[in-house]
Amino acid sequence: MKDTNIEISIIKDWNIEEIIDLYREGGWWKEEWDPDEIKPLISGSFLFAVAINKKNRAVGMGRVISDGSSDGYVQDLVVRSDYRGTGLGRRILKTLVAESRKRGLSWIGLIAEPGTSKFYEKEGFSIMDDHIPMVLRYYDD
Repeated sequence: MKDTNIEISIIKDWNIEEIIDLYREGGWWKEEWDPDEIKPLISGSFLFAVAINKKNRAVGMGRVISDGSSDGYVQDLVVRSDYRGTGLGRRILKTLVAESRKRGLSWIGLIAEPGTSKFYEKEGFSIMDDHIPMVLRYYDD
């Protein structure tokens, strides 16, 4: 088990390369993307949490997107592979949920990656019967 002395902080700015590395860990980063988009992604999120180790490096993250009034969506929850299994993902999620509620959100949802629904169910999330997540597909000309 890795160091459990990890701090979870809500941030508005962080080292871009560390965040990109975490997006790579999640399998979400495409090399053609512009790294300069990370700063506005962080600052534009309702909440952006990082898990920080003793070396002041981000080893996990998650964020909430929201109008700041009623609803919020958890996104991009990931923990570096060498820190998985330590409860860190759960701590990040609990921090995001608690801070969202503290700031007045009454509805918090997410779209779980395949194979992760049990993790979220243990934290009080449930499958929304009769709802289907959808995404707009677009293509460059």
